[in-house]
Amino acid sequence: MKADKRSFDMAATIKDIARETGVSIATVSRVLNNIGGYSKEVEERVLSAVKKLGYRKNETAISLVTKTTKTVGIIMPNSDTSFYVKIIEGIEEEAHARGFSVIVTHAGVGGEGFQKSLDLMAERRVDGIIVFSIFLSKYDLAPIESLNIPIVLVSSTDTNKKIPSIKVDDYLASFTAVDYLIKQGHYNIGLAGLSYDDENTSVPRIKGYVDALEKNQIPVNKQFIDYGYFSFQSGRRAMSGYLERKEPITAVFCASDETALGIISICYENKIVVPDDLSVVGYDNSRIAAMVSPPLTTISQPFHEMGKRACLKLLDCILNGKKITSEIIPFELIERKSVKKNVNNR
Repeated sequence: MKADKRSFDMAATIKDIARETGVSIATVSRVLNNIGGYSKEVEERVLSAVKKLGYRKNETAISLVTKTTKTVGIIMPNSDTSFYVKIIEGIEEEAHARGFSVIVTHAGVGGEGFQKSLDLMAERRVDGIIVFSIFLSKYDLAPIESLNIPIVLVSSTDTNKKIPSIKVDDYLASFTAVDYLIKQGHYNIGLAGLSYDDENTSVPRIKGYVDALEKNQIPVNKQFIDYGYFSFQSGRRAMSGYLERKEPITAVFCASDETALGIISICYENKIVVPDDLSVVGYDNSRIAAMVSPPLTTISQPFHEMGKRACLKLLDCILNGKKITSEIIPFELIERKSVKKNVNNR
């Protein structure tokens, strides 16, 4: 069998595909760039020819001509939190559908490496950036503006509220969760795993917790608030503290589902039954929420959709010059089996 000599001498071109399929060069280009304006039959012929001829896009040449790399950058904190996977999947789904690639960089646990991540994005000449779960201070804004590329935040905010964001209303979600527990007869409600200096998500959730109690004429007991970093260990530490101090809590609202699992694990070790002895509400509705025993009542954030929405807005700005606007995404309280009505009201 004789090999196709062209495959050794030179790469196939768009002209070769047009000649092979009998359609115009412009149509081939539209198919390759997923622009539309062609039939399904034409698309299949072009893609078949691409495979047959071994065509590969010359992305370097394209970027030199168009001044674009067709790349979206993601900056995220270092974390084991599982919901980040859903955000990235949503971003990649939308980006790949438009012919864009995605690169990811980590900015440390608290975003302390943000500037280094930003420098990397500049070196890679990304067309736009999505940042999630990192609060941006006033010192971060000037370097961002100097890049002169669009940026959107997911589950994040900045100190001046200048950068568009896609997020749920953390204050309202927290208020809703605590008010729900109060309606179930719980008045002594712990708050576990939030960070006291995290302006991005913790501060509004703490305010939601406090306001829900005050709305129901329940005094705020600061001993019931145990700070942390949204982690499993934060939950374990919080529950251990409640037990050591003999706090009379009947329910705990947690910073994350991982924190809730930490609470439940200490309960198990101390023969405290959830929800018979203690009700627990998580936050995020991550995959583990439905797997734990008992299945976890939690605030659901649609992370996959948030990633998609952020990428869609970013690409509309890159490709069409459309202004990016902030968007509040609806949350949902998912009721499972980790909350029980407190008939004693104590």
